[in-house]
Amino acid sequence: MSIFNAFNANASALTAQRLRMDVISSNIANANTTRATINENGEYEPYRRKMVQIEPSDKSFRTFLQKATNTTENAASGVKVTGIVEDEEPFKLVYNPSHPDANEAGYVQLPNVDPLQEMVDLMGATRSYEANITALNASKSMLMKALEIGK
Repeated sequence: MSIFNAFNANASALTAQRLRMDVISSNIANANTTRATINENGEYEPYRRKMVQIEPSDKSFRTFLQKATNTTENAASGVKVTGIVEDEEPFKLVYNPSHPDANEAGYVQLPNVDPLQEMVDLMGATRSYEANITALNASKSMLMKALEIGK
């Protein structure tokens, strides 16, 4: 076991949460974008909400078995981002016949981004980021105290 395992685990979580905050910021910035991509028919589609997928770094059966049976040290392995996926929820339809992107019936497709949900997700990512910084500082403090003992 390395003395830097805690630092590595916290660093991976900080990186993942930072990416999550960036994606949420992008979602909020594009909450009203009606022409984000062109579909296979050559028509514009609104922006589609994106989400970050985060998983443990080490997902092998052997690792879970060793942790369950306490046959190895409970070393922190951290997390990793496995992908950024698009939310498949349907777009919102709003009646606005004067909008340039309105269809024949006068409805406009708006992105499937809910600003309230995004703000809640952003608060969660921020809290997680802050908690990892606190844990990182605690690990640093413990290592500094250990070095002081050796004086």
